[in-house]
Amino acid sequence: MLKFIFWLLVLGNVGLFALQRGYLDDAGIVSSGREPARLTSQLQADKIKLMAATDLAGPKNTAATSAGVSTSAPQASNAGTATPPASAISAAPAACTEIGNFNAAEARRFSSQLAELAPRLSASRREIQEVGSYRVFLPTLGSKEAANKKAAELRALGITDFFVIQEEPPLLYGISLGTFKMEEAAQLQVKLLEKKGIAGLQIAPRNATAIKVAFQLQALSVGDKAVFDKIMTSFPHQEIRSCE
Repeated sequence: MLKFIFWLLVLGNVGLFALQRGYLDDAGIVSSGREPARLTSQLQADKIKLMAATDLAGPKNTAATSAGVSTSAPQASNAGTATPPASAISAAPAACTEIGNFNAAEARRFSSQLAELAPRLSASRREIQEVGSYRVFLPTLGSKEAANKKAAELRALGITDFFVIQEEPPLLYGISLGTFKMEEAAQLQVKLLEKKGIAGLQIAPRNATAIKVAFQLQALSVGDKAVFDKIMTSFPHQEIRSCE
Protein backbone atom coordinates (compact mmCIF):
# COMPACT_ATOMS: atom_id res chain seq x y z
CA MET A 1 0.00 0.00 0.00
CA LEU A 2 2.80 2.44 0.90
CA LYS A 3 4.61 1.66 -2.35
CA PHE A 4 1.46 2.45 -4.31
CA ILE A 5 1.10 5.87 -2.62
CA PHE A 6 4.81 6.56 -3.17
CA TRP A 7 4.68 5.93 -6.91
CA LEU A 8 1.44 7.90 -7.17
CA LEU A 9 3.19 10.94 -5.68
CA VAL A 10 6.14 10.49 -8.04
CA LEU A 11 3.86 10.36 -11.07
CA GLY A 12 2.02 13.46 -9.86
CA ASN A 13 5.26 15.43 -9.51
CA VAL A 14 6.46 14.34 -12.93
CA GLY A 15 3.16 15.41 -14.51
CA LEU A 16 3.29 18.80 -12.76
CA PHE A 17 6.87 19.32 -13.94
CA ALA A 18 5.94 18.49 -17.53
CA LEU A 19 2.99 20.90 -17.40
CA GLN A 20 5.14 23.77 -16.15
CA ARG A 21 7.78 23.20 -18.81
CA GLY A 22 5.26 23.10 -21.61
CA TYR A 23 6.05 19.52 -22.63
CA LEU A 24 2.34 18.67 -22.64
CA ASP A 25 1.69 21.66 -25.04
CA ASP A 26 4.10 20.20 -27.59
CA ALA A 27 2.40 16.83 -27.26
CA GLY A 28 -1.04 18.47 -27.76
CA ILE A 29 -2.32 16.98 -24.56
CA VAL A 30 -3.16 20.24 -22.77
CA SER A 31 -2.61 23.98 -23.33
CA SER A 32 -0.94 25.85 -20.49
CA GLY A 33 -1.29 29.32 -22.09
CA ARG A 34 2.52 29.86 -22.12
CA GLU A 35 4.68 31.27 -24.90
CA PRO A 36 5.11 30.23 -27.69
CA ALA A 37 2.04 28.00 -27.67
CA ARG A 38 -0.19 30.96 -26.68
CA LEU A 39 0.66 32.81 -29.90
CA THR A 40 -0.46 29.89 -32.03
CA SER A 41 -3.89 29.94 -30.41
CA GLN A 42 -4.50 33.70 -30.99
CA LEU A 43 -6.85 34.91 -33.68
CA GLN A 44 -5.16 36.77 -36.64
CA ALA A 45 -1.77 36.48 -35.03
CA ASP A 46 -0.15 37.43 -38.35
CA LYS A 47 -1.43 41.01 -37.95
CA ILE A 48 0.41 41.60 -34.67
CA LYS A 49 3.31 44.02 -35.21
CA LEU A 50 6.13 44.46 -32.72
CA MET A 51 7.44 48.07 -32.40
CA ALA A 52 10.87 49.15 -31.24
CA ALA A 53 11.31 51.53 -28.34
CA THR A 54 12.70 54.18 -30.70
CA ASP A 55 9.43 54.14 -32.68
CA LEU A 56 7.46 54.91 -29.51
CA ALA A 57 9.73 57.87 -28.64
CA GLY A 58 9.40 59.38 -32.12
CA PRO A 59 6.25 61.54 -31.56
CA LYS A 60 7.72 62.98 -28.33
CA ASN A 61 10.91 63.99 -30.10
CA THR A 62 8.85 65.64 -32.85
CA ALA A 63 6.79 67.58 -30.31
CA ALA A 64 9.94 68.69 -28.54
CA THR A 65 11.43 69.85 -31.82
CA SER A 66 8.35 71.86 -32.73
CA ALA A 67 8.27 73.33 -29.23
CA GLY A 68 11.90 74.33 -29.59
CA VAL A 69 11.12 76.17 -32.79
CA SER A 70 8.19 78.05 -31.27
CA THR A 71 10.11 79.10 -28.15
CA SER A 72 13.19 80.20 -30.03
CA ALA A 73 11.22 82.62 -32.22
CA PRO A 74 10.44 85.14 -29.43
CA GLN A 75 14.10 85.12 -28.43
CA ALA A 76 15.09 86.09 -31.93
CA SER A 77 12.54 88.92 -31.96
CA ASN A 78 13.77 90.24 -28.60
CA ALA A 79 17.26 90.43 -29.98
CA GLY A 80 16.09 93.11 -32.39
CA THR A 81 15.11 95.41 -29.46
CA ALA A 82 18.28 95.22 -27.39
CA THR A 83 18.70 97.75 -24.58
CA PRO A 84 21.38 100.40 -25.02
CA PRO A 85 24.74 99.76 -23.38
CA ALA A 86 25.42 101.11 -19.90
CA SER A 87 27.95 103.60 -21.29
CA ALA A 88 25.21 105.23 -23.38
CA ILE A 89 22.97 105.59 -20.33
CA SER A 90 25.78 107.07 -18.25
CA ALA A 91 26.44 109.71 -20.89
CA ALA A 92 22.88 111.06 -20.74
CA PRO A 93 22.95 114.61 -19.30
CA ALA A 94 21.07 115.45 -16.14
CA ALA A 95 18.69 118.39 -15.82
CA CYS A 96 19.86 121.83 -14.76
CA THR A 97 21.02 121.76 -11.15
CA GLU A 98 21.12 124.73 -8.79
CA ILE A 99 22.87 124.97 -5.43
CA GLY A 100 22.54 127.74 -2.87
CA ASN A 101 22.23 129.99 -1.13
CA PHE A 102 25.85 131.01 -0.39
CA ASN A 103 27.10 134.07 1.39
CA ALA A 104 29.99 135.90 -0.26
CA ALA A 105 32.74 133.87 1.45
CA GLU A 106 31.11 130.50 0.76
CA ALA A 107 30.50 131.45 -2.87
CA ARG A 108 34.19 132.17 -3.40
CA ARG A 109 35.17 128.86 -1.79
CA PHE A 110 32.67 126.90 -3.91
CA SER A 111 33.91 128.53 -7.13
CA SER A 112 37.52 127.70 -6.19
CA GLN A 113 36.78 124.01 -5.53
CA LEU A 114 34.72 123.72 -8.71
CA ALA A 115 37.54 125.18 -10.80
CA GLU A 116 40.09 122.87 -9.18
CA LEU A 117 38.17 119.55 -9.27
CA ALA A 118 35.99 120.05 -12.36
CA PRO A 119 37.63 122.70 -14.57
CA ARG A 120 35.57 121.77 -17.63
CA LEU A 121 32.29 122.55 -15.83
CA SER A 122 30.97 126.08 -16.12
CA ALA A 123 28.56 127.40 -13.52
CA SER A 124 26.35 130.44 -13.98
CA ARG A 125 25.93 132.67 -10.96
CA ARG A 126 22.80 134.49 -9.84
CA GLU A 127 22.05 136.70 -6.85
CA ILE A 128 19.12 136.01 -4.55
CA GLN A 129 17.51 138.36 -2.08
CA GLU A 130 16.94 136.31 1.04
CA VAL A 131 14.35 137.62 3.48
CA GLY A 132 15.35 137.81 7.14
CA SER A 133 11.90 136.86 8.48
CA TYR A 134 8.15 136.94 7.77
CA ARG A 135 5.51 138.71 9.83
CA VAL A 136 1.86 137.66 10.18
CA PHE A 137 -0.25 140.74 10.91
CA LEU A 138 -3.54 142.57 10.64
CA PRO A 139 -3.27 145.78 8.60
CA THR A 140 -3.63 149.16 10.29
CA LEU A 141 -6.97 149.74 12.00
CA GLY A 142 -6.69 153.51 11.57
CA SER A 143 -6.46 154.58 15.21
CA LYS A 144 -5.19 153.52 18.59
CA GLU A 145 -8.72 153.07 19.90
CA ALA A 146 -9.66 150.72 17.03
CA ALA A 147 -6.45 148.74 17.56
CA ASN A 148 -7.15 148.36 21.30
CA LYS A 149 -10.70 147.19 20.55
CA LYS A 150 -9.37 144.55 18.15
CA ALA A 151 -6.82 143.47 20.73
CA ALA A 152 -9.65 142.87 23.23
CA GLU A 153 -11.42 140.68 20.66
CA LEU A 154 -8.29 138.62 20.19
CA ARG A 155 -7.92 138.05 23.94
CA ALA A 156 -11.53 136.89 24.09
CA LEU A 157 -10.63 134.23 21.50
CA GLY A 158 -7.76 133.01 23.70
CA ILE A 159 -5.01 134.64 21.61
CA THR A 160 -2.40 136.46 23.69
CA ASP A 161 0.76 136.34 21.53
CA PHE A 162 0.35 139.66 19.66
CA PHE A 163 1.08 143.37 19.97
CA VAL A 164 -0.11 146.64 18.45
CA ILE A 165 2.38 147.87 15.85
CA GLN A 166 3.85 151.29 16.69
CA GLU A 167 5.94 151.70 13.54
CA GLU A 168 5.56 154.38 10.89
CA PRO A 169 2.66 154.16 8.45
CA PRO A 170 1.36 152.18 6.68
CA LEU A 171 1.71 149.58 9.51
CA LEU A 172 0.96 151.99 12.37
CA TYR A 173 -1.88 150.64 14.57
CA GLY A 174 -1.83 147.29 12.88
CA ILE A 175 -1.52 144.12 15.00
CA SER A 176 1.43 141.70 14.73
CA LEU A 177 0.55 138.03 15.31
CA GLY A 178 3.95 136.40 14.97
CA THR A 179 7.31 136.58 13.19
CA PHE A 180 8.75 133.50 11.48
CA LYS A 181 12.01 132.58 9.81
CA MET A 182 10.37 130.54 7.06
CA GLU A 183 7.43 131.68 4.93
CA GLU A 184 5.86 128.22 5.23
CA ALA A 185 5.66 128.63 9.01
CA ALA A 186 3.99 132.03 8.57
CA GLN A 187 1.43 130.52 6.22
CA LEU A 188 0.66 127.81 8.78
CA GLN A 189 0.07 130.49 11.42
CA VAL A 190 -2.42 132.22 9.15
CA LYS A 191 -4.39 128.99 8.70
CA LEU A 192 -4.52 128.37 12.45
CA LEU A 193 -5.75 131.90 13.18
CA GLU A 194 -8.35 131.77 10.41
CA LYS A 195 -9.81 128.64 12.00
CA LYS A 196 -10.37 130.74 15.14
CA GLY A 197 -12.38 133.28 13.15
CA ILE A 198 -9.76 135.95 12.46
CA ALA A 199 -10.05 137.44 8.97
CA GLY A 200 -7.93 139.88 6.99
CA LEU A 201 -4.52 138.41 7.94
CA GLN A 202 -1.49 139.21 5.79
CA ILE A 203 2.13 138.09 5.48
CA ALA A 204 5.01 140.47 4.74
CA PRO A 205 8.83 140.25 4.79
CA ARG A 206 10.42 141.81 7.82
CA ASN A 207 13.92 142.98 8.65
CA ALA A 208 16.66 143.70 6.13
CA THR A 209 17.08 141.30 3.24
CA ALA A 210 20.44 139.65 2.58
CA ILE A 211 22.03 139.17 -0.83
CA LYS A 212 22.95 135.51 -1.35
CA VAL A 213 24.46 133.65 -4.33
CA ALA A 214 23.26 130.52 -6.15
CA PHE A 215 25.09 128.58 -8.87
CA GLN A 216 23.47 126.78 -11.80
CA LEU A 217 25.14 123.92 -13.71
CA GLN A 218 23.70 122.81 -17.04
CA ALA A 219 23.83 119.27 -18.52
CA LEU A 220 25.40 117.64 -15.48
CA SER A 221 26.39 114.12 -16.62
CA VAL A 222 26.79 111.10 -14.36
CA GLY A 223 30.56 111.55 -14.26
CA ASP A 224 30.21 115.26 -13.46
CA LYS A 225 27.66 114.44 -10.76
CA ALA A 226 30.22 112.28 -8.93
CA VAL A 227 32.66 115.21 -8.79
CA PHE A 228 29.85 117.58 -7.83
CA ASP A 229 28.79 115.32 -4.93
CA LYS A 230 32.38 115.26 -3.69
CA ILE A 231 32.50 119.07 -3.64
CA MET A 232 29.16 119.20 -1.81
CA THR A 233 30.58 117.36 1.19
CA SER A 234 32.26 120.68 2.06
CA PHE A 235 28.89 122.48 1.99
CA PRO A 236 26.47 120.24 3.93
CA HIS A 237 24.00 123.04 4.71
CA GLN A 238 23.45 124.14 1.12
CA GLU A 239 20.34 123.11 -0.80
CA ILE A 240 20.53 121.25 -4.13
CA ARG A 241 17.48 121.87 -6.31
CA SER A 242 16.26 122.07 -9.89
CA CYS A 243 16.79 125.31 -11.73
CA GLU A 244 13.82 127.66 -11.80
